[in-house]
Amino acid sequence: MSSGKTEKIYGINGPVIYLKGKTDFKMSEMVHVGEEKLVGEVISLDKDRTTVQVYEETSGLHPGELVEGTGAAVSVTLAPGILNNIFDGIERPLERIADKGGAFITRGVSVDALDRQKLWETHITVAEGDMVQGGTIIAEVPETRAIVHKCMVPPGVEGTVVSVVPDGEYTIDETLVTIELFNGEKRELSMTQHWPIRVPRPVNRRFPASVPLVTGQRILDTMFPIAKGGTAAIPGGFGTGKTMTQHQIAKWSDADIIVYIGCGERGNEMTQVLEEFSELVDPRTGNPLMDRTTLIANTSNMPVAAREASIYTGITLAEYYRDMGYHVAIMADSTSRWAEALREISGRLEEMPAEEGFPAYLPSRISQFYERAGYTVSLNGAEGSVTIIGAVSPQGSDFSEPVTQNTKRFVRCFWALDKSLAYARHYPAINWNTSYSEYVDTLNRWYSANVGREFMADRQRIATLLHEENDLMEIVKLIGSDVLPDDQKLVIETAKVIRVGFLQQNAYHAEDTYVPLEKQLGMMKVILYLYDQCAAMIKKGHAISAILETGIFGEVVKIKYDVPNSKLEMLDDYYTKIDQALAAVI
Repeated sequence: MSSGKTEKIYGINGPVIYLKGKTDFKMSEMVHVGEEKLVGEVISLDKDRTTVQVYEETSGLHPGELVEGTGAAVSVTLAPGILNNIFDGIERPLERIADKGGAFITRGVSVDALDRQKLWETHITVAEGDMVQGGTIIAEVPETRAIVHKCMVPPGVEGTVVSVVPDGEYTIDETLVTIELFNGEKRELSMTQHWPIRVPRPVNRRFPASVPLVTGQRILDTMFPIAKGGTAAIPGGFGTGKTMTQHQIAKWSDADIIVYIGCGERGNEMTQVLEEFSELVDPRTGNPLMDRTTLIANTSNMPVAAREASIYTGITLAEYYRDMGYHVAIMADSTSRWAEALREISGRLEEMPAEEGFPAYLPSRISQFYERAGYTVSLNGAEGSVTIIGAVSPQGSDFSEPVTQNTKRFVRCFWALDKSLAYARHYPAINWNTSYSEYVDTLNRWYSANVGREFMADRQRIATLLHEENDLMEIVKLIGSDVLPDDQKLVIETAKVIRVGFLQQNAYHAEDTYVPLEKQLGMMKVILYLYDQCAAMIKKGHAISAILETGIFGEVVKIKYDVPNSKLEMLDDYYTKIDQALAAVI
């Protein structure tokens, strides 16, 4: 695609190139740079200079080479074939790039985003004479075994259907439906849409968050829940388990579609993600997890500008599936690398730096990204959501640095990973004292109606015991535990059971990798029953040391392994065990 407009390169500064004089290019227009037709985007227009950021390596370019406009913004192709695929930051499929140019991405490589030859089994859902508008579903295509792709009328298009093709097999570019617009113009619609990555897709209306994204991870679902359409940040230093936490959420959450963005991650880490995801089995269907997943891999050795674009590519794909009525979870790993790309390009543009060299517009860019999350009613009336879970990699686990602090401003869930917990092999290494969720109050009604009326009350008691333990440990560190009265020692012992038996979770254990909400509630009840019965015993004058000798605290810790998810009635046995153990205390 070309607009026929060409200009000459005047100056080159890394991924940034300059064109002299007034040009006819538009802001955010996609351009092709030089003989190799490198992909670029117009980022600044001045009366005497135009600035372009190039999404590929610019070495070898020289002033005087031509820059050709396309007349369109940087966009993604939206059609069947997105799922079970791996793209780079600007939606070029890595598999097809590898077939064409080998293991590394060759400059100027041009491949179609999606397979234009593949035939898709298509069921047409409109008839001649139907009135259609933006968002109306015109065809359904089984994209994978798990997901039906719903082809829609592009936003802003309205008219009457004048012809349709019969059900059958079609490519993504073949005309399925022809409509007549109100001005009498005919418009042919295929499965394919194009959408600019920096423009949010329109919706009918937005809802407040009221339904949780159930992950099966106890510390998330119970202590720090996230709502469908919500936002969360996972900050943590190297080795604290950011990627593993995102893996668990991707595998076990009740989202319909997963979009995973590896933004500026190391090549070996990204390889691990790609290998692991291709092997994962979807617990809901028994099919490969990739059937409802798309991956965007943008490693640290890829051009820095494409890293900046990868975030927007991922969120646009997520919005597209949301508009079909699916619940989408997007994993961005990591937004710190994206911010570093912004910093590098900003430095090349000679902009005034703000804190730690980041550009002054860092907060607004972070907010623009997270604000594209939400629970919505799409243009066709279908309910869907985009949940954003962004990993942050602060250097030296310093949460006071700008990316973490600004992310904290715009997300409502903060799952702070702790280096000391990770080193102690406590996973997920989420610190229960520094993490928080602002969705607790809004999800209260859902938990009461769907899990149990006492769920939130029990959660609050568990949180209180953990906070009390934190305060008591300050005293213990100073003067030792012997000086504490027995009731406070009980708090410490119960909190240990909560930490080891409830918050700690084994991703590699068949019964512990995913825990339904009913079992989470049952476990809380048993732990609190143990605490209450022991507290009553201590009031009667029994020593905590005698209670500990019964070994009941160790028994309760084993619940997570000993009670299968399919036999929750076994939890009742623990009440009897507790009663028997305490009855034996003399």
